[in-house]
Amino acid sequence: MAHALNSYLTKPRIFILTDITNEPDDAQSFCRYLTYSNQFDTEGVVPTTSTWLRDKVAPEALHDIVDGYAEVVDNLNAHTHPSNPYPTAAHIRTLIKPGAPVYGMEAVGDDVPLSEGAELLLERLQSDDERPLWVLVWGGTNVLASVLYRIRNESNAAQLRAKLRIYTISDQDDTGAWIRQQWPELFYICSVHGWNNYWSAAWIGISGDMPADRGAADRSMVTKEWIKENLQIGPLGKKYPDVMYAMEGDTPTFLYMIQNGLGVPEEPSWGSWGGRYLSVNVSPKGLPSRGHFADVDDEVVGIDGNKHRSTRATVYRWRNAFQSDFAARMQWTLTSDFSKVNHQPVVDVDGNQGFAPILVDTDAGSTVAFDASKSYDPDGDQLTFKWWQYREPSAVQTYHSAEVVSVELKPSEDGKRVEVTIPPPEKSCAIQRSNPFRMSRRGSPLHLILEVTDNGTPALTTYRRIIITPVNKSFQE
Repeated sequence: MAHALNSYLTKPRIFILTDITNEPDDAQSFCRYLTYSNQFDTEGVVPTTSTWLRDKVAPEALHDIVDGYAEVVDNLNAHTHPSNPYPTAAHIRTLIKPGAPVYGMEAVGDDVPLSEGAELLLERLQSDDERPLWVLVWGGTNVLASVLYRIRNESNAAQLRAKLRIYTISDQDDTGAWIRQQWPELFYICSVHGWNNYWSAAWIGISGDMPADRGAADRSMVTKEWIKENLQIGPLGKKYPDVMYAMEGDTPTFLYMIQNGLGVPEEPSWGSWGGRYLSVNVSPKGLPSRGHFADVDDEVVGIDGNKHRSTRATVYRWRNAFQSDFAARMQWTLTSDFSKVNHQPVVDVDGNQGFAPILVDTDAGSTVAFDASKSYDPDGDQLTFKWWQYREPSAVQTYHSAEVVSVELKPSEDGKRVEVTIPPPEKSCAIQRSNPFRMSRRGSPLHLILEVTDNGTPALTTYRRIIITPVNKSFQE
């Protein structure tokens, strides 16, 4: 059956910085990361310090988790496409290099040698690989800061910085804000809030029990009981510690990178399992630019049936899907028998398989059809199809989703096909808040999401994103 599984034609380069042992959540996140490691080219895993772990690093904690992974990697490989094998435990061990056991800016300076972890990051950054290097930061950023400082006067420093993509779980030492101040052009996803006020950050939506989110977020799959039954199982699951504060606070960094047809890492404002973020910087034309991306909100219908809007919703809206997906992978660790566990559906839209967004230009006011009837499940499970408009990513003119035009969706009786009617040009190609009223040749891209979910245990979902750009065929300059 392996030929029927999803395969990953490209793999993001990943370099992890983690203040593991400051509390249990880093260990939890690393356990989950390993079950997705066949999707990535992992290039470094560096234990670091943070405001909570100021004077030591803990590579031994990472090696302990890899011990559990070593016992299950053969089982995991029975459940992935043969072109995307899981890395060996021995290979993962070669990537674990310690960061500097000092706090923040103490690791940065002319007379401060690079740590082993920083040397590895520098080597990866200077490699001939032209793909972006994603640095996922679960603690402090001083390893990254020390490398950026080291290369600052090199003739190719700007080109090296342009290869970096950074997603950090808030600021956890004094180097993060310094980095963004020194090099504001860096692609840098980071929640911004009062120091240590993590409950205000988008990423806490992965599991945090926020009073404001009660009635909105479904917590049934983040309880201690659910975690014990579904995640703390087998040799790797035994390495998954109990929750102390919030479950897996660092996991959104790589949920953002998961290849499932939903997220596009180069586009933080489009949204994914790892949240949705918008550029803080504005270009002279009033449009968002690259640089620092910070929290932005989504409106969702909560489990109470009411509408809720928050930055945390950009993560918790996907919670049941990403928890079910991890639970399935933990089941994979227990057996090499393909028939005993569940696997993700394979989505086909009009003969197009894979995970890249489908881009469509169509006349404003017209109707366009999409056919996902050739989608299938590797286990032979029944599939359900859900088509819906993700409004927030289309708010590129005023950043208010209420001003995004609505498309009309007419799914077939079995849900496998849909007809999408685009509003006429005076609506879909209008320039928002223009006075006098004006239109453009092309309207704001409209995001359509297809969710294909099987009826296995646990139920698993694969996505496709279709981006429809309305075209005003009668437009005249």
